[in-house]
Amino acid sequence: MMKTFIGRAVLGSLVLALANIAYAGEAPYNKAQFDEQVAAGKPTIVYLHATWCPTCKIQQPIVDRLSSDAEFKSLTVFEADYDTETALKKSLRITQQSTFVVFKGGHEVARSTGETAEPAIRKTFEAAL
Repeated sequence: MMKTFIGRAVLGSLVLALANIAYAGEAPYNKAQFDEQVAAGKPTIVYLHATWCPTCKIQQPIVDRLSSDAEFKSLTVFEADYDTETALKKSLRITQQSTFVVFKGGHEVARSTGETAEPAIRKTFEAAL
């Protein structure tokens, strides 16, 4: 009886964890995957952040929450390191960390830099849908 209960509890936890992963739309930046997503017209966001950036540290939990929200399950958020992705910064004309660039239908439709209010970041994410 106890083994059945524990087994069901473990199984339930596993199902919840997998469901959360299925909705999570965050991915490390990968040029080939990013180009493929944008070319296919899929809702895509590039988030340029830096580990040393205080604004990025405020944004990160918001990005994590929104990325796992069912409303944004079709959205992919590529997280790119501001300090190492120089070609990406140049191609998107990004001059500052804590920047979101939003693509829909293969084109940039929104951009936000330095925003830390969750409703404003949510609005930026909604532009991709």
